[in-house]
Amino acid sequence: MNDPGLDKPIGDDAKNREKQNEGDDDDEMEDDQTYMDPSRWWFASTAFPLLAGTFGPIASAFNICALVQHWRVSIPPGGTEEHGIDVPDPSWLIAINAVSLVVALIANMSLLFNMARRLSFSIAQPITIVGWYISSFLLIGLLAAASHSSSMELTAAEDRAFTQAFYYAIMAAGLYVIVASLMVITVYGAYAGHYPREFKLTMSQRTLMLQTISYLVYLESGAAVFAHIEGWMFVDGVYWANYTLLTIGLGDYSPSTHLGRSLLFPFAIGGIIILGLVIGSIRSLVLERGKKKLGARMIEKKRQAYLKKLERKKKGRAKITPLSEGQERTLAGKTEKERREEEFNMMRKIQDEAMSRRRWTALAISATAWLFLWLVGAMVFWKAERNQQWTYFGAVYFAYVSLLTIGYGDFTPESNSGKAFYVFWALLAIPTLTILISNMGDTVVKMIRDLTLWLGEFTVLPGEGGTKDRIRKGARNVKEGILNNSDGTEEETPGFLGEANHDTEKGEGQPKHNAETDAANDKLAGDFENAEMQEADDDAAEGDEIGKDIHLYHYLLVKEIRRVMPEIGQTPPKKYSYHEWAWFLRLMGEDENSTKFHRKAPVKEVTGDGPQMQKAVTDINNDEVVSEQNQWSWLGARSPLMGDTEEAEWVLERLSMTLERELRKQRDQQKGADSDMKKEGLQPGKDGRESEKETKNESLESDKSREDSAKTDSRSSSNTYRPSSPGTSEGKPAS
Repeated sequence: MNDPGLDKPIGDDAKNREKQNEGDDDDEMEDDQTYMDPSRWWFASTAFPLLAGTFGPIASAFNICALVQHWRVSIPPGGTEEHGIDVPDPSWLIAINAVSLVVALIANMSLLFNMARRLSFSIAQPITIVGWYISSFLLIGLLAAASHSSSMELTAAEDRAFTQAFYYAIMAAGLYVIVASLMVITVYGAYAGHYPREFKLTMSQRTLMLQTISYLVYLESGAAVFAHIEGWMFVDGVYWANYTLLTIGLGDYSPSTHLGRSLLFPFAIGGIIILGLVIGSIRSLVLERGKKKLGARMIEKKRQAYLKKLERKKKGRAKITPLSEGQERTLAGKTEKERREEEFNMMRKIQDEAMSRRRWTALAISATAWLFLWLVGAMVFWKAERNQQWTYFGAVYFAYVSLLTIGYGDFTPESNSGKAFYVFWALLAIPTLTILISNMGDTVVKMIRDLTLWLGEFTVLPGEGGTKDRIRKGARNVKEGILNNSDGTEEETPGFLGEANHDTEKGEGQPKHNAETDAANDKLAGDFENAEMQEADDDAAEGDEIGKDIHLYHYLLVKEIRRVMPEIGQTPPKKYSYHEWAWFLRLMGEDENSTKFHRKAPVKEVTGDGPQMQKAVTDINNDEVVSEQNQWSWLGARSPLMGDTEEAEWVLERLSMTLERELRKQRDQQKGADSDMKKEGLQPGKDGRESEKETKNESLESDKSREDSAKTDSRSSSNTYRPSSPGTSEGKPAS
């Protein structure tokens, strides 16, 4: 009977495990493609739909702005575009403009339902693509008519100008063409067989489009309300609401009525919250998927380059080639286990160098995007505000102040084109800045922190050792912080960005841990551990050495499972030493001293036989034949160090599988022994106890050599690993 209070956490944990296992094969194949196949199709299958889901609603929001105001104004003498008098548009232009908006909204909803899995891919995508193309062509036709039609063409006279609505129509048409073209590539890749005809998106990715729509509806609804209260035009209200919710605060528009100022309190805080959700989802996409893909490709390229370099030299080939039968040592005089340890250290070095390069590459990409928005945006503002006599330096200053959300207000756009462009530009700039700051936390901020600690050792934080030692150690730490993380782990970014990293990097498919479930699991494991030790003592008292060894083996498995469980989900992720890995593999049935499971790592893995990542085989019995498909190398794709599964999670899964296999085997053997005793007329467990033990000893004779070998290996020399007691995080070398 279960203890009171354990049924619910055990049931919840089982449900979480079932949900996690759904679609494991698809995840494994994607993991393989991440490392081995070109990453361009990931952009088509995941990044392009997300971009379309984000910018499609923005295009529709701009289409609304293009519909609510006339496209032309007449400038009064001595006035500016801002004070222009509307020139009515023809009714057919308004009608076609409305049709383009309705068609675009249908296309957006079709994509949203497809991402939410409410509408099939084959139905939703044609509606989405055709709808966006129709909307873009309609707007392009209207723009051409407004610019060149004899009945609507504006003369070169200075008393005529286009309104903000006209420029919103230009941006909407351009965005429609871009997002529709992106979805064409996505559909082509799906029908070409590069990925399934459905979106494999996480929860945050699926809700990104809905969050974007919510923010835009909130922004334009607030703009309409405040425009009515303050007597502004709707497009001016959008311009004001945009820089208000983005916390820039230029100040050229502000509520002047008592009602408007009162409504600003809930409007601003609500909009900032929704904006935070949108930016968080975009940042999650970049960190969760972009960093994963970029890091995976860099590790694989670095691994291939490293193997090619080793293949060129005889000594290099010897380092990655298992010993042949009868060969005791390599050309360098190393045993098979020492050679494998060298392989392991090579893989760690590859990971460290690739991750360091990935961090700086991500920083370079985000910094380039930010600089592009800054400098190119400044050029657009410089041209748009020529009537204000802006210099390019003044435009650069204005763009910089806006990008950093400072917003002094000494420079503000007054032209219709400048205001419309500012709304779109600001929507792009703020998320870009957030991602840049996040990437700086992994590189520049860490470098400054290390340098600060090093300088602190000479002032208020003196350490042990002399000045020369502190200089040498500090210089090494700073160098490692810049070029390479010495322990191969990514440290958490300081401040709130680090907390966000911690949340997003865990992934959305992971089962959530809670104290109740963890306590229940630990209690069950502890009870099982004690039961196995009691069984071992009972067998030892009865002289059953084989039974004692089996229960001790189960005890060791449960003990290590309890030790590994708290290490799952650590930040930074837990990384085990080679001797720890050798001990874990030994418990799983794989001996690092034997070449039976080992192979030479291929430069390029073949994925035709199914998933390969982290598929190191550890559960083949000693009397079974090991094929090439079951052999692995620390430098190969089947290595536990490759792939996205954390080391602690991989170890826990394999140890659990091993324990489950051993218990199932013990149960089957017990059933066989009971069946034999029933045939002989004996009562299982009572008068047939001696016969049961004889049958048990005979059926388990093949396990004794492995158990004795495991115990001998765990006690033999300083090169072996002895498991630590439960609750510790590190194992210690045997003395």
